[in-house]
Amino acid sequence: MSSGRSIVHMDLDSFFVSVERLYDSRLNGKPILIGGSGDRGVVASCSYEARKFGVHSAMPMRTARQLCPEALIIRGDFEKYSQKSHEITEIIREDVPLFEKSSIDEFYIDYTGMDRFFGCFKMAKELREKILKESGLPISLGLSENKTVSKVATGEAKPNNYKEVIRGTEKPFLAPLSVRKIPMIGEKTSLTLYNMGVKTVKTLQVMPSELLEATFGKNGLSIWEKANGIDRSPVVPYSEAKSISSENTFEQDTIDVKMLEANLIAMTEQLAGKLRQKQQLTASVTVKIRYSDFDTHTVQQRIPYTSADHTLIKTVKELFKKLYTRRLLIRLIGVRFSNLVHGNYQINLFEDTEEQIRLYQALDKINVKYGDKTVCRAIGMQVGRRRFNPFNGVAL
Repeated sequence: MSSGRSIVHMDLDSFFVSVERLYDSRLNGKPILIGGSGDRGVVASCSYEARKFGVHSAMPMRTARQLCPEALIIRGDFEKYSQKSHEITEIIREDVPLFEKSSIDEFYIDYTGMDRFFGCFKMAKELREKILKESGLPISLGLSENKTVSKVATGEAKPNNYKEVIRGTEKPFLAPLSVRKIPMIGEKTSLTLYNMGVKTVKTLQVMPSELLEATFGKNGLSIWEKANGIDRSPVVPYSEAKSISSENTFEQDTIDVKMLEANLIAMTEQLAGKLRQKQQLTASVTVKIRYSDFDTHTVQQRIPYTSADHTLIKTVKELFKKLYTRRLLIRLIGVRFSNLVHGNYQINLFEDTEEQIRLYQALDKINVKYGDKTVCRAIGMQVGRRRFNPFNGVAL
């Protein structure tokens, strides 16, 4: 690849399962399901051995158990996975000029311009070997001139392998693949395409882009471009968000505990929604109180990684009760979530049921479309709509 961009996509194979196997080698080669163990739990991740039976992530655990009765079920440990993800991020940071961490187990690396000195594919393979050696985790990679083709190449290379798509061969590489292999084509979109008689990427490539645009709106053009190996999106430099917070200063100092609690719940809901929008989870909750004499106190608690309202609200209320001991008038209250990690796992799949996951997804969809607090807990309705500062997440 002597001209154009050189983009690498790296993806840790069955990440949660691989981490568990690091700690217990008896799990090697066995079908593994990670997630909530109850009948109403959900599969957060599964091994390749379990996938052969038709199991996939986000599937109800009871369905997965029916498909693969001999599978071992493990309750996930997000803190452990986040730590391993951080280790790999640091290995990449040491070696790479520009990278993007798109999820807890997925990275894009921009090697553009480096090939004249070293050879990008050689560099990528050496980095992969370093990650394998230092972390003990299997990882696959794809290299091409853009993010979409590289991601598809990684999928074709799995498990624990690598693939390069030479510049100019993107279309023939993609052509024989199923349309489901194209990022952004999910179950619903693929069903529509199947009904149109479109099953392979090759058929998508020769379709008029106008027809796809008429069927799928602005996403139609994007689907056509990706199918034809076109993707201009840049690798976004990675920076770890440290915290997100919200504060409320009252016009009049108050001792109304119900009103204070309503404010805390409203702030927590709003912040949890922001976390899920950004595909982040928090491991640390802080509650802040400022009394009328400006005496300020905070209390902090570590929690398992989550972005679920019901978990966070419970913690916030407990911290407030622990903190509010002086029974003086309060001038300000605040909530902060810190120790944030990135991940596509928007809900804590290890704890939440299908119903809770669907509820949060529906709430987030409505609140993104119509504005914060379109749907919220009844107690939060006592609090007026607060404008949100997108730069620091503080309520104004």
